[in-house]
Amino acid sequence: FIFENLNLVIKKGEKIAIKGKTGSGKSTLINLILGLIEPNKGQLLIDEDVINSSNIKNWQKNIAIVPQTIFLNNASILENIAIGEKNDQINRERIEKSAAIAHIDDFIKSLPHKYNEIVGEKGIRLSGGQKQRIGIARALYRNSNIIILDEPSNALDLKTENKVIESLSKIGQEITVIMISHSENTLKFFDRVFDLDK
Repeated sequence: FIFENLNLVIKKGEKIAIKGKTGSGKSTLINLILGLIEPNKGQLLIDEDVINSSNIKNWQKNIAIVPQTIFLNNASILENIAIGEKNDQINRERIEKSAAIAHIDDFIKSLPHKYNEIVGEKGIRLSGGQKQRIGIARALYRNSNIIILDEPSNALDLKTENKVIESLSKIGQEITVIMISHSENTLKFFDRVFDLDK
């Protein structure tokens, strides 16, 4: 077993960091929370309801995930943040608010076509850090109750990382943020830190 006698309670609106060495089970824990894998023993409870095959899809609708590698279409920044939405249904105000929290708005506004700038195949015209922040803006735009970030700071420099994580830690009490982090630098912004090495 990766985990034995693991009992975590995460309250709505908490900002949680998960840290630990490679192989300590950070990704496994996230996959359990997401319902992508089932525990051999024990249960995932949301407000006292057991999550199982009959309600897992409803649970997952509440979650936006920011993976380590952000996939971008060869389309505009606007379309990449509001991925899957028809152009005439995109909420421009929410796009700009999400980009501001992700600290990518100044960069976008500096581009010739701003939010309509085409990013190229797989985002070739953007740096790793810019792609990462568009991924964060995308998660925020979805208006999910829970945002899970898988080591988002890998592609960010220290100054940008601080700004992004600090603004994420301050988003409304309605939104729960769970982040896998290797960076000791950002842990100060979280309500609690789960150290899987301990």
